[in-house]
Amino acid sequence: MQIGELARVTGVSTRALRHYEDRGLLVPERTPGGYRVYSGEDVARVAQIKTMIAAGLNTDTIRRYLDCVRLGDHGTKLEMCPALRAELDSIAECLTVKQTELRKKQERLHQLASAR
Repeated sequence: MQIGELARVTGVSTRALRHYEDRGLLVPERTPGGYRVYSGEDVARVAQIKTMIAAGLNTDTIRRYLDCVRLGDHGTKLEMCPALRAELDSIAECLTVKQTELRKKQERLHQLASAR
């Protein structure tokens, strides 16, 4: 399939697919005319990438750990290695800190709004 069909099947824009290719996450075959050609494996790979992005991983991190990703009966899962576990724990901690900061700002806004 060509890039437009992969985009339609996966729900990812052609621009994002090209970005994944630029970042080394997708490596499509090429026709003699230079057109990208994708396989069913690429559909699965895009699903894995989408899952990891939705979890807060950036493309550099995804590239390092994409080989740890497996598709199972219940969707995408990661095989944990110590480095990946540390990376995920770090992202989770950053999210916790940001949530705490947002709650404090929200409390300040409520205080300002209720002040007379």
